[in-house]
Amino acid sequence: MKELTHGNPAKLIFFFTIPLLIGNIFQQFYNMADMIIVGQTLGKDALAAVGSTGSITFLIIGFAQGLTAGLSIITSQYFGAQNYQGVKKSFATSILISAAVTIFLTVLSLVFVHPILVLMQTPPEIIKDAQTFISIIFVGIFAAMAFNLLSNMIRALGDSRTPLFFLIIASVINVVLDLILIINFHMGVAGAGIATVTAQIISSILCVLYIRRRIPNLQLRKKDFAINKEEIRTHLNIALPMAFQSSIIAIGAIVLQAALNSLGTDVVAAQAASSKIEQFATQPMMSFGIAMATFTAQNYGAKNYKRIIQGVNQCLVMSIGFSFLAGAIVIFFGDHLVTLFVSAKETKVLALAQTYFNVNGSMYWLLAILFIVRYTLQGLGQSVIPTLAGLMELVMRSFAAIILTAVFGFIGAALASPLAWAGSVVVLIASYIKAMNRLKSLERAKMNEGL
Repeated sequence: MKELTHGNPAKLIFFFTIPLLIGNIFQQFYNMADMIIVGQTLGKDALAAVGSTGSITFLIIGFAQGLTAGLSIITSQYFGAQNYQGVKKSFATSILISAAVTIFLTVLSLVFVHPILVLMQTPPEIIKDAQTFISIIFVGIFAAMAFNLLSNMIRALGDSRTPLFFLIIASVINVVLDLILIINFHMGVAGAGIATVTAQIISSILCVLYIRRRIPNLQLRKKDFAINKEEIRTHLNIALPMAFQSSIIAIGAIVLQAALNSLGTDVVAAQAASSKIEQFATQPMMSFGIAMATFTAQNYGAKNYKRIIQGVNQCLVMSIGFSFLAGAIVIFFGDHLVTLFVSAKETKVLALAQTYFNVNGSMYWLLAILFIVRYTLQGLGQSVIPTLAGLMELVMRSFAAIILTAVFGFIGAALASPLAWAGSVVVLIASYIKAMNRLKSLERAKMNEGL
């Protein structure tokens, strides 16, 4: 395990981010593998079916990801304060909360999956495959929740490398199973869903084995699971707003997807392919943000207030720099990357995807700022303002879906993300400045106490 409370902040953040970045890329890779194999072997309609479920998946799985990330912040603060019994108690509390939420999400998602697909105006020719794929993913919510919780807990203690290795293994398994189940066993989109869930189960088991053998601070006994209402309340105060924030953003994506569905299969396929490539391109910015949450939480627990400010400033420079590089790549090479998903003969799909890249790639710098500011505030234990920022994203995406798409077509839809990023930053920035000033005041008070 690694404490982020000592040493050069920029160097620590960078090297903590690298495994996160590689891990996130591999996670996207095994998600993208489904679409590449589906698109190249089953055709454009099957690709659109899988791609059209992305926003619904984000609604449910995103809630799980936000919840577990929030739970791990409390664990990280305990670790920074060197309260190792608190670390154990936090982990046990997080397991109990995650188990209860998993049951609720699984039942809720399976009951309402078909009505949501209909409400989203999913094209009739792809709705059956879309429901088959997404239902399998929802049956496996327990696996996604388990891996996210365990990997976030490992990272909370400063280890961002080990979850990377497990993701690499899971990615390879996912691709192999995709090929076997889709090509050899002719299972169609169901094979892609089964492959994804199986890979998540295996990665979760690897996390459990690693914790049992290598991380004493996360090895629990029966007494650690004693229900403590105050601990549960403390964890939920941070975790639930982060979970709802992810789902609020996802609702905006669902509204946008409904608008895209009304424009036809070519548009849905173009959006599905280009958004997958964008998820790769934006991983450096997201990874820097996740790193800042752990860095901030540990140092806040250790009362290293000045160090947090220094780390944030250095991380902003690095993340914005990467955003310009990522934007250039998707703008100049994005249309070539889309041919991973669809045939080069699908010229309309390629042209639509290029439009998406031109609009979004030029604004990645704004997304870089958003990730750093949001995750820093969350690392400090703030949850209300980031949730309000999520609501602003919902408003802006809905505006683009309902108004701009109706007026400008696909270009209006492509503007949804940049508008959402801008709206969210506007909401966050005042709270961020206030938080930085508070850290300065705490640092001055600490210095005066030392005199």
